[in-house]
Amino acid sequence: MRDVVLYALLSLDGVAEEPGDWMFEADHDVVENLAAVISRQDDVLLGRGTYDYWADYWPSSDVQPFADFINQTPKHVFTSTPPARTWSRSVVVDAPLEAYVQQLKGGTGGDIGVHGSIRLARSLLAADLVDRLELVVVPTLAGSGRRLLGDDSALRRLGLHTVARSGTGCVFLGYGRP
Repeated sequence: MRDVVLYALLSLDGVAEEPGDWMFEADHDVVENLAAVISRQDDVLLGRGTYDYWADYWPSSDVQPFADFINQTPKHVFTSTPPARTWSRSVVVDAPLEAYVQQLKGGTGGDIGVHGSIRLARSLLAADLVDRLELVVVPTLAGSGRRLLGDDSALRRLGLHTVARSGTGCVFLGYGRP
């Protein structure tokens, strides 16, 4: 069974929305952490908002290691309307979320990644479809913005599998099913 792995950059106060305003330049440790996470992923789940935003940026980006990864990896886009822009290796999903993700999990391959897509991530968490959380906590208070985990999150116990720290004070936390 494949794992669904949710990767998120979070401020100290839990904001996950567009880190451009509060995330400083990523240091070598942050890039290496991301590279390790995505090296195990063969598919990516995206929400429509993230897809639209990223489809304008990543196809011409040279920001590595993510540019090559996201452009070459199959992207499963959850939306009720077709995106205006096409992006290589993208599939618009018209099936129910839970059934579609369960089918992907039952297939062969590496991990299934979730990047950005806060609403989709929250839906996956609520449906108990996320197997691991790979969080990068940035030493910044964002103050406002959408949070990954909100008031509607259900109680769930997780086990801490990894913890590390970057030279600039980011903390890498890996959580999974206990």
